[in-house]
Amino acid sequence: MLDKTYLLDALDHYAKNTQSISDVYFAGNLPSPPPLAYQVHFPRVEMVLIGELDMEVGNHLGIDTQYTLKQGGVLYLPAESWNKPVWDKPVVTLTVMAGKQSFGMSLLSWDGEQFDSAIKESVLRRGPRIGTFILSAIEEFIKQPDSQETKRLLISSLLSHILDLIERPVETPSKSHALFEAVREHLEQHYHEPLTRESVAKHFYVSPNYLSQLFQKEGLLKFNEYLNHVRLERAKYLLIEYDMKVKEVAHRCGFKDSNYFCRVFRNQTARSPSEYRAQYLSSSIKATD
Repeated sequence: MLDKTYLLDALDHYAKNTQSISDVYFAGNLPSPPPLAYQVHFPRVEMVLIGELDMEVGNHLGIDTQYTLKQGGVLYLPAESWNKPVWDKPVVTLTVMAGKQSFGMSLLSWDGEQFDSAIKESVLRRGPRIGTFILSAIEEFIKQPDSQETKRLLISSLLSHILDLIERPVETPSKSHALFEAVREHLEQHYHEPLTRESVAKHFYVSPNYLSQLFQKEGLLKFNEYLNHVRLERAKYLLIEYDMKVKEVAHRCGFKDSNYFCRVFRNQTARSPSEYRAQYLSSSIKATD
C-alpha cells in the first residue's frame, strides 16, 4: 500500500544508494506532443520504483523516441518537455516536479488494469535558487550520453536535497514574500507574453507602485530587471538548443524589438546573441574532441 512512509523510504534509498539508480534518460519538447502526453512549464523527474515502464518522449532533434525505464530508471524532463507513458504492465512510479516555490512529489501504482490512489506531497524550497544549480547541472548532460555515473550522482543529490527539505522544513513565508514568489512564478511561466509592470500588478490586484516596492524589498532588484533576466535565461536556452534566427528568439522570449533584445543581451553577457551561440557551440565541439 502506497503511503507517505513509502515515499520517504524511496527518497532515502535512492539518495543514499546511487548505484541503485539505473540509466538516466532525457526528454525534449520536439516534435509537438501527441494526444495524452504530459507537458508542463517546469522541470520534472520520472522514476520507476518497481517494475518497468515504456516511455514515448520528444527530444531536441525533433524525433519521437521510446525508452524502457526499469527499476531505478530515471527520465529527466526539462521545462516544456513531454512524455507519454505506456501503461501496459504493473509498475510503481515516483514523479518529482520542480516548481519555483516548492517540490511536488507523487507516487503512482498501476496494477495492469487500474491505478492505485496517488500519494501526493509537496515541500517548500528555501528560495527559488536552492536546488536550481543541481537541476542546471543535470541539464548540462543532455547531450553527453557517456556520463551515466555523474548523472546518477546528480539525481541522487537532488533526491537527498528534497529529503533534507522534508526533514527540516522552511518557515512559512510572510504574505509579502509569498506574493513576491507568486509574481515571480507568474513571470517564469508567462515571460513570452507582452507583460508590463501595470498588467502584472492588475493581475494580482495590487498597484504598480506596490509591485515595484515589493521587488525592491523582497528581490533587491527592479521589476523590469527580473523580467529581462527571466527572458534572457530562456533566450540562452533557445540560442543553444535550436537553430533559430536571433529575431525569432527575441520574439519567442517576449521582446518585441530585436534590437533592444540584443542591447540587453550584450549588457548582461558582454556578448551578442550570435557570439554567445558561437562560443557555446565551439566549447561543445572542443569538449567532444
